[in-house]
Amino acid sequence: MSQAILVAGGAGYIGSHTCLRLAEAGFTPVVYDNLSNGWEAFVQWGPLEVGDVNDPVRLAEVFAKHRPVAVIHFAAFVEVAFSIAEPGAFYGTNVGGAITLIEAARKAGVNKLVFSSTCATYGPPVTLPMDETHPQAPLNPYGRSKLMVEQILRDMDRYKGFRSVVLRYFNAAGADPEGRIGEKHEPETHAIPLAIAAARGERDKFTLYGSDYDTRDGTCIRDYVHVLDLADAHVSALKWLLDGKHSTAFNLGTGEGTSVRELVAAIERRSNRHFPLETVTRRDGDAPILVADSDKARALLGWTPRYGLDDIIQHAWAWHANGATTLKR
Repeated sequence: MSQAILVAGGAGYIGSHTCLRLAEAGFTPVVYDNLSNGWEAFVQWGPLEVGDVNDPVRLAEVFAKHRPVAVIHFAAFVEVAFSIAEPGAFYGTNVGGAITLIEAARKAGVNKLVFSSTCATYGPPVTLPMDETHPQAPLNPYGRSKLMVEQILRDMDRYKGFRSVVLRYFNAAGADPEGRIGEKHEPETHAIPLAIAAARGERDKFTLYGSDYDTRDGTCIRDYVHVLDLADAHVSALKWLLDGKHSTAFNLGTGEGTSVRELVAAIERRSNRHFPLETVTRRDGDAPILVADSDKARALLGWTPRYGLDDIIQHAWAWHANGATTLKR
């Protein structure tokens, strides 16, 4: 019988792709999700248990029923603008929910957790590319909420022997090449699906938030990493913990930076369609450049991204042309 892994937030974008890779690796992903942002149709590789990370009673039921050997924690709000508009709600779910989940795991005798964190914990770049020793000075409540959980996990490791691997993503992008699952948020705030929607005529324009950054073309530069490469890293991090290794943190990115204008140009090339751009003022909390140094993950996890930007756009385009258009709640 395969080992069960509780995947909190497993009906979401990165969570569902990780469930796919977990199943391929011989695990049984048990999705725990309140479906507020996730999609029931994305739960294809294991059972779905509907529940909230702030509900200790429901969590205890699910731990008792499935007896997972570890937890992968994705369940969180991710929109920077929402974190600024409603920081209380953000911290309640991202920090409060994480604490509730950790304590439920401990009470069930589970002491291993892979945590979905973010490069937003670093804040403005001091050095580039950014490695795991980079100072952590988040620019917004989203990044601060993730950093708080990282700090909690460090204390849980030190004082309670609760081991964890923190994975700091750069910009997740792309979709399952077979079109089974992909990226869809309500509302959508991520650059690639928004630009694809503009190229497909589903939006009247694509918005550039700031064109006066100190970058090569004035727009923000980000490190786009394929969602299945991220999923592979979660499986490797899980195996790291199951092998009895220590708590640690890893950056996950390609080390290649792409500006927003360059991203738009790549999508126009793929679609053979030009679409209007509107330039507005910068958003609060946006760093000018975020590019990863992922040498640690390569050295210790044996993780190397397999997909590049062209693959990301190709897979995302296919998903938005097919699967995403029929996805309903």
